[in-house]
Amino acid sequence: MALILVGAIACKKTDNSSVKINTNVSSDDAADMVAGSLSVNSNGFAGISNDVAVQSQVYADAHLACGSTKTDTITKKSSAGASVTYSYGLGYSYTLNCNTSSIPDNVIGKVNYSGSFSNPHLSESSSGNLSFTLAGLTPTATAYVLNGTFLRSGSFASKTDTAKHGNSNLSVTVQNLNFRKPGRAIASGTATFSLNGSIPKKGNFSFTGTLVFNGDGTAKLTVNGTIYTVNLITGEKTKD
Repeated sequence: MALILVGAIACKKTDNSSVKINTNVSSDDAADMVAGSLSVNSNGFAGISNDVAVQSQVYADAHLACGSTKTDTITKKSSAGASVTYSYGLGYSYTLNCNTSSIPDNVIGKVNYSGSFSNPHLSESSSGNLSFTLAGLTPTATAYVLNGTFLRSGSFASKTDTAKHGNSNLSVTVQNLNFRKPGRAIASGTATFSLNGSIPKKGNFSFTGTLVFNGDGTAKLTVNGTIYTVNLITGEKTKD
């Protein structure tokens, strides 16, 4: 009887361990999802926010009336032969605001998008938006400053573990993201994020963390206490 009981306990422990391994999405997996949603090569946040800075300055330089709103729709695709591919449709809305001297000062707007990307780590089909305020349009301003919220929801499939596929929701709140003038390279800024989702028959997952934009084309990404460096162009990550 003692031997049977020991065997039963051993089997139970093995089963629980197996369930835990199969249902978990690791911090590495979560970092891949966040990095893919950020990178320029997958038309992520870094690319969209750069477009926002470009267009906001274009509208400011066009001497539009203070308070006027402009809208636009475009399609963006990766170049032929790219290692990371994407295809997105985007809709932009910008409202130009002036300072007390009637000089263009900032833009409040929203970018809606939907499409897909595929990189060496995962593929994703999603939709979402960036709601933002971009300041720094006056000639004397030394930087553009963006504050806003970036949302992305859709389906994903890991390329490193085919069992990991399902749905995900990402929310990134960006504080004082500075773009250098001229050139619009990201100089500094911070963000917080939450990532959650589910894998069919395997359960839910949830992660929170922070981003610090380093000013050298990378960002420090902290996922549930694990720290990574993310290349904002390629979306590749390295664990610190």
